[in-house]
Parts: sequence; structure tokens; C-alpha cells
Amino acid sequence: MAAAAAAAGRGSRGGGGPGRPGVPWASWEERRGGRRGRHHPPAEESQAQRHEGGAGRGRSDSARSPATVAPGGQQGRHRVHLQHGERAPRRLALQGEGGAVVWSFRTVCLFQMANVAFMQGQLDNAEKLYKASMSYLLAGDTKEDDNAILEMSLKLASIYASQKQHELAVAGYQFCILTLEEKIAKQKDLPEDVLPAEEKANTRLLLGMSLDSYARYLLNINQLPAAQQMYEKALQISNDVQGETHPQTVVLMNDLATVLDAQGHYDEAYSYVKRAAELAKETEHSEEHMVLNNLAAILMHKEDFLQAKQVYKEALKQAQQKGDVVSVQHIQEELAELAKRRKGSK
Repeated sequence: MAAAAAAAGRGSRGGGGPGRPGVPWASWEERRGGRRGRHHPPAEESQAQRHEGGAGRGRSDSARSPATVAPGGQQGRHRVHLQHGERAPRRLALQGEGGAVVWSFRTVCLFQMANVAFMQGQLDNAEKLYKASMSYLLAGDTKEDDNAILEMSLKLASIYASQKQHELAVAGYQFCILTLEEKIAKQKDLPEDVLPAEEKANTRLLLGMSLDSYARYLLNINQLPAAQQMYEKALQISNDVQGETHPQTVVLMNDLATVLDAQGHYDEAYSYVKRAAELAKETEHSEEHMVLNNLAAILMHKEDFLQAKQVYKEALKQAQQKGDVVSVQHIQEELAELAKRRKGSK
């Protein structure tokens, strides 16, 4: 328990995600909102939600967190149900790794209250509630490397990041990443009848989510080479597990391009964002106009002003069609910047 306590800070256990712990990355990606990278200023949402894929703009309400559905819903890997013979939900069983893990009704309530507090930006309250939830779980049979505990720890790390508690945030992120890497190494050769492939994939996706969240924090504090490394690992996992055309893979390509562009690696950034734009168009990605905006910005930095203008105009057209007022304003500002650069280059 000492490692989880250290990651949570102040001797307590850490906070969890806005949905039920253990939700695969696909579901997590669908609920995340907001702008990504320096070319897209974020909409109004808490910094912790941005670090950990919060409920910002850019996603439909139907794609929000499993926290918006009652326990026992069909979203996520875990299933909660009343134990046999109970008339009231005094104790709930959570189907997790290796069988049923019993959650007391109090723990479930604390966890859901923590979710609500987090979504409302009440981070101090969310921190306390997540810690209480984890304390109850760890006092029982739940192990420190259980995906539920690790996803809660990741949420707490994002809260510390938003509170500018750098040491605690980094400790939390690194605890999640290192623990998951060790867990994946141990599970690698386990046969299907011992650990199903789906369970292995879910753990890898949780590692991808942790790497992505840490990368965004590192980008925010301008540690660009480290952020690049985290994005590269997260992209590899998403590509391997979910495929190149998955929406999350496209987003990560775009994000990696952003951090490469910020370091002046324009050619490499262009190769990633160009592929992201191609995939976004092919798959009718909901954020295609944002990817195009990043593509145009990188073209501008490469001083390919004519092509940049054409891509900006397409991005603007799509943003207007989608009624994305924030993106429309941002793209118009970028077009104005492009005009200045073109004039200065003559």
C-alpha cells in the first residue's frame, strides 16, 4: 500500500476517472473534449479535466463518461449489480480483474460523488472523495495494481497538476505508468484461460491513457522532449490495440505533431499531421476541422503560405458548418497571422 499512498500524496489514496474505473480507452476518448495543442485554445473547463480528458466541449452529450449512467449500465468493462437476495443496494459487486470485487454501497456513493465534484470543477472536494473511495477499496481485497486503483490515481495526478502541485502530479503520473508497465510485462505470457485478451488490452489502453495525460501536462509546463516521448508511446499503443483509423489514434497523431512543431521539427510534424488529416477525412472524424487547423499552422511555419491558406479556408468552412464558434474565431485569427507573415516575407 505504501506506493499507492505515496502516489496519492499526504499519505492517502489517489483520485480516479470521471467514469467507472477500468473503462477502456475507447470510451474514455469519446468523452474527452476541449482543444488540443497550442493551435487550439481550450474551451472553458477545469485544467484537471484538460489534463485527464474532462467533459469539455467537442463531444456530444451522448458520448460522455459512463458516470452519467447508473451502475450496471453497459458502458465500460466493469459491471455492477446487486448481490443475490438483497432488497436494497447496501453492497454492490463490481466485476473486475480476476472475478468479483465487492464494493460497499458507501464506496460506490463516494466514487459517484467524486465524479460529480470533478466534473463540476470542485477539485478539492473531488480529491478527498477519491481518496476515501480508494482507502475503502485498498482496505479490502483490491490490489494496488488493480486497474480501478490506477485509473483513480491517474485522476488524482491530474487534479494535482491543475493545482500546480508539480511534485505530487509527477509522482502520480509516474506511479501509474511504471506500475502499468510492470503489470503488462507480468501479464504478457499468461494464457487466454488465465487472463483473457480483452483484459490485457484494457490494461494497455489504460497505460496509453496515462501516457497521454502525462504528455499533456508536460506540454503545458513546456517540457517538450519529455512530452514528445510520452505521446510517441501513447500513439504506439493506440495504433497497436485500436488501429490507425481509430479516433483516438488520429487525435494522438495530431498531438504528437503539435509537440514536434513546438520544438521546430516542422518536417516531422508535417508528416504526422498530414496523415492525421487524411485519416480524419477518411473516417469523418468529428474534429477534422481542428486537425486541418493544425495542418495549416504547421504549413505556415514551413513557410508554405499558399497551401496553408487553402487548408485554413477548408478548416474554417467545416468549423462554420459545425457551428463551432470558438474554432471559427481562432482560425480567423490564424488567417490574419498568415497574411502578416506572407506580407513580411515579400
